[in-house]
Amino acid sequence: MLSQVCSAAVSGIDAYAVEVEVNCGYGDTFIALVGLPDAAVKESKDRVSTALTNSGYKFPMGKTTINLAPADVKKEGPSFDLPIAIAMLAASEQIETDQLNNFVAVGELALTGAVRSCKGILSIALCAKAEGKVGVLVPAENAAEAAVVAGLQVIPVQNLREAAQFLEGEIRIAPTKVDLAKLFEHQDEGDVDFAEVKGQESVKRALEIAAAGGHNVLLIGPPGTGKSMLAKRLATILPPLTLAEALETTKIHSIVGLLKSGQALVTQRPFRAPHHTASDAGLLGGNINPTPGEISIAHNGVLFLDELPEFKRSVLETMRQPLEEGIVTISRAAGTMTFPSQFMLVAAMNPTPDGKMPGESRSSPREIQNYLGRISGPLLDRIDLHVEVPPVKFREISGEKTGETSAEIRARVIAARHRQQARFAHKPKITCNARMGSKELKEFCALDDGTKELLKMAMTELNFSARAYDRIVKVARTIADLAGAENISSEHISEAIQYRSLDRQLWT
Repeated sequence: MLSQVCSAAVSGIDAYAVEVEVNCGYGDTFIALVGLPDAAVKESKDRVSTALTNSGYKFPMGKTTINLAPADVKKEGPSFDLPIAIAMLAASEQIETDQLNNFVAVGELALTGAVRSCKGILSIALCAKAEGKVGVLVPAENAAEAAVVAGLQVIPVQNLREAAQFLEGEIRIAPTKVDLAKLFEHQDEGDVDFAEVKGQESVKRALEIAAAGGHNVLLIGPPGTGKSMLAKRLATILPPLTLAEALETTKIHSIVGLLKSGQALVTQRPFRAPHHTASDAGLLGGNINPTPGEISIAHNGVLFLDELPEFKRSVLETMRQPLEEGIVTISRAAGTMTFPSQFMLVAAMNPTPDGKMPGESRSSPREIQNYLGRISGPLLDRIDLHVEVPPVKFREISGEKTGETSAEIRARVIAARHRQQARFAHKPKITCNARMGSKELKEFCALDDGTKELLKMAMTELNFSARAYDRIVKVARTIADLAGAENISSEHISEAIQYRSLDRQLWT
């Protein structure tokens, strides 16, 4: 007898429908698994056969053919165990149900018949809804994640027998539901705050501007000045995720297995800090079957690269396209994958090889130039703010005075983002000032004659590139938003220019 069970698989960060077909016939007992399965899928027939026996069912005798359609797409992972087992039960007439076409089933089976968690459940749930299915049968640990998708019955199953009895109508399992409003209400305050940072008011101001406009930042200063401390607190002043951003971020984290058991949604902006020994594939994503890398895991959040010149130059240069376009495209023989990568880059570095400022360093000018030259000019042009982090004075360290809290700074950042959301209401792909293109710059960043003249003088004196010009105007737009100003003034441009001058002083 032939049976069909609906399932799904993940490709990139999205899922596609997979039809699991099982036919039980006559002949010697044998299982044929076709449909381009990888090693993990091929092993499923051994897991499924043992799980069926230990769940109290009979293993089908005769030749059993299992087909995973579409047959020309490679199938990966153990998530097909549950739909294969259900299809085998239906094909061998051990269960009778008319619900197989209404539900998408996914899950890995233990030898006992228990259903284990899988990756990419949110993407699979979205696929099921797009296919018009009534619901999904998922591992109980992943039920909250799938329940984020509205209008879909999410049935949590603990084991194979429970799934089979539900489909037959012998038992009723209440669909899992989550309250999205409550998920966003519960914000983890964390254990870091800007109030803990003594001094460095100018750097805090630069980071506030960066957070308000989604700009990239480079922090340059000697060791012990607080570069890493400041960078780690940047996430505490970023605006909250929107539902659309949270869904996209959760899809990526689910695919790479970063969601905790029972976690429904990623509601905090990611903060990723890979080590400088990270490879191209680790940072951008890749491997034989492309998976998201650090820059995609940091999507809608912060990517912190400490000791920037210590990263391989080839690794840094591959970031240029994602920084510009907000996506990363990985091509392999098996196909091409595109992952979102709209992140804020925060980098930190020493000004010289020995960590001291150029005038105090014992390194030769050539050594300093070689050290700084590890970061190319095109990459620097894509970093909006270059900020010097000076040593903290003793009276600031020893004083009782504390700075503003993260909550106070965050309130101003959120107000500035609201102005940007209103400005870009008819441009849904643009979420902040840093994402403006040349068309938006002309529309929203008009400059008067005096401001143009000031910018022209700076461009000539400091030899800025055309890309740097755009970055200056974008930063000035953010500064104006923080001030509540409708138009960009010379004051805003002047402050934006000072965040571009440091690299020209050091790199020439």
